Amino acid sequence: MKLARTSLSDGSAEIVVSLGGDYLPVRALPGYAEAGRLAGLLGEQELRALAETVERHGAQVAPVDFDPARAAPLPDHEADIWGAGLNYLRHSEDLAAQQPASGPGSYLRPGNCLIGNNAHIELPEQSGRVTAEAELGLVIGTACKNVKRQDWRSVIAGVTGVLDMTAEDAIRENPRYIPWAKGFDTFCSVGPVLITMDEFPDGLDGLDGIQISTVLNGETVASATPTSMKYDVGYLVEYFTAGRTLAPGTILCTGTPGATVISAGDSVRSVVEGVGTLTHPVR
Repeated sequence: MKLARTSLSDGSAEIVVSLGGDYLPVRALPGYAEAGRLAGLLGEQELRALAETVERHGAQVAPVDFDPARAAPLPDHEADIWGAGLNYLRHSEDLAAQQPASGPGSYLRPGNCLIGNNAHIELPEQSGRVTAEAELGLVIGTACKNVKRQDWRSVIAGVTGVLDMTAEDAIRENPRYIPWAKGFDTFCSVGPVLITMDEFPDGLDGLDGIQISTVLNGETVASATPTSMKYDVGYLVEYFTAGRTLAPGTILCTGTPGATVISAGDSVRSVVEGVGTLTHPVR
């Protein structure tokens, strides 16, 4: 099953769902008139109930003309967005830095940096070197804390794509500046869709075949699968839930195979094979 947000003419967005066919507005389904938050749909029981409702009543609901290339930001506005830094060797080499040995680098970014697919990335005057990086995103489905590595699938509703921007000159000066370096307006894109975990095989290797690529002006700059992560997705779920409760709808960004410097006039893409593509012009 796929979930996404489509932009409306009044500037708002609504959640849409697909079981392999047309996209349907969730609020038009019986029992979902108040469904405005993605977080409320992501638990195992909630996803099962939604799928059953689509199967039972979907034929009576008018589909929407959903274009993934114009998708609105996937997360709820208040959702936390956690990130794992330097989780691929290539990205560590980009920064001439060693990979962390006792756990991944990490950061928490503000939701107001989110943009919809194909929206402009605005380069801030406060930075002279901005980079963009494609990532695989995990979406938390149920409130969770202290999840064991082997149980990671029990709390993940699905996966999505991420394009993450960084004021790299700031973190080259001092890695402690990373929250500031990632918090500018337009510095994060998440989507265009969420694909639920039932679409992927069971086990730790269920996501291992997904190719994640950072593409600049049509040229692939870096590409890898999750098998190249230093800390796999199970470890990341255990790490980020250790001692803290993550709410449904939280996004875990799992690191990038490699970043690219972006300049005004560029077009940069995050391509997550089988999940979706985020494309953004830069100015």
